[in-house]
Amino acid sequence: MSRVYFGTDGIRGRVGVAPMTPDFALRLGHAVGQVLRQRREQPLVLIGKDTRRSGYMFESALESGLNSAGVDVLLLGPVPTPAVAYLTRAQRADLGVVISASHNPHPDNGIKFFGNDGSKLPDAWELEVEAQLQRPPAWAASDGLGKTRRLDDAAGRYIEFCKSTWGTEHDLRGLRVVVDAAHGAAYAIAPTLLQELGATVHAMGCQPDGSNINDGVGATHMQAAQDAVRQHQADVGVALDGDADRLQMVTASGQTVNGDALLYALVMDRLAMGEAVPGVVGTLMTNQAVEDALARHGVALHRAAVGDRYVLEALHQRGWVLGAEGSGHMLMLDKHSTGDGLVSALQVLHAMRRQGKSLAQLLQGLTLYPQHLENVVLRGEAQQWPSHARFQQALGQAQDALRGQGRVLVRASGTEPVLRIMVEAASGEVAARWARDLARTLG
Repeated sequence: MSRVYFGTDGIRGRVGVAPMTPDFALRLGHAVGQVLRQRREQPLVLIGKDTRRSGYMFESALESGLNSAGVDVLLLGPVPTPAVAYLTRAQRADLGVVISASHNPHPDNGIKFFGNDGSKLPDAWELEVEAQLQRPPAWAASDGLGKTRRLDDAAGRYIEFCKSTWGTEHDLRGLRVVVDAAHGAAYAIAPTLLQELGATVHAMGCQPDGSNINDGVGATHMQAAQDAVRQHQADVGVALDGDADRLQMVTASGQTVNGDALLYALVMDRLAMGEAVPGVVGTLMTNQAVEDALARHGVALHRAAVGDRYVLEALHQRGWVLGAEGSGHMLMLDKHSTGDGLVSALQVLHAMRRQGKSLAQLLQGLTLYPQHLENVVLRGEAQQWPSHARFQQALGQAQDALRGQGRVLVRASGTEPVLRIMVEAASGEVAARWARDLARTLG
């Protein structure tokens, strides 16, 4: 059975267009409840969300669907995706639900799930839910309906968890930090967390109005954080996406540091502290320079498929703890069960503190190869890209020209209706030219 609704990160789409409609969310909640009831008589499900206006609608629909199947619900309000993962585990719940489209723009929304251990659920579970969606509902009788309550201190509990990953031997006093929360789920949590650790915080992207999430700010629009770091003469910048599971950082000079480079910095910090790092997991998109630099220190890099769930699976298979995507999903399984932008930022800041180095100094020894990414909307001829003659001919030419001096990676996004064309080369100009040429062949 193939998946109809689930993509690489739950269910996602334009609000008001199937499947992101309230009637489907109610059916989904009921189907999930039926699956849970096969394992436990009175399951408990946590629901968190980001700051999109549509989150209220989907929260109510999911709550009703779950209650109608005899499942209790605990509402968390606006909290980061990794907060839901942590609280699901801490509350001994059976499932965590996040209503968020992550880095996507405000008109989109999505629904994703965490298991009782705080990890994303496997394909088999998603297929089970999709099968249940095809069956008629089995409404619980009045005395068997689930109940709903709200966890009022969800944000405070998550802040304390984040601080527990830091330790007690250092603080952030004297450090000037710009934090950009993308007007998203961490808008109150991120500044508070860093202030409680002693940093002087310049907050931006922390005034959500229901429709400005990821709008010109956050980890997918780094110019805003770069400008703020320079304006405030900050030591470092921290940029999150709308649900705060992605992290990009900014050096004191205003240079963006992506997930690939941050992974290198964390590995080098652990090696400097005498910790063993047998290997790390990246993706097909991970910059080749990271693999080369880590190899010089005896650290292997395994490439998984693109998507943090696949990085997580590879880490579990190998018994490793560190993994990342260039987009900013960072995994440190000795700190958290899932990618967490704030916990990841704390680990980088901690490395700066205990080594007495700036972020730029932590990255010495690494020079990323230029990469250029073109996104082509999958409509018209572009939908037929695997068999599109002109595109495939141009792709072959690019691969031949770059062999031994670069890479071409083409893949359909699992979260948006776009084709991603990434070219890596020794020259940024060369990478950009080939990526654009390939994109043009599709219209």
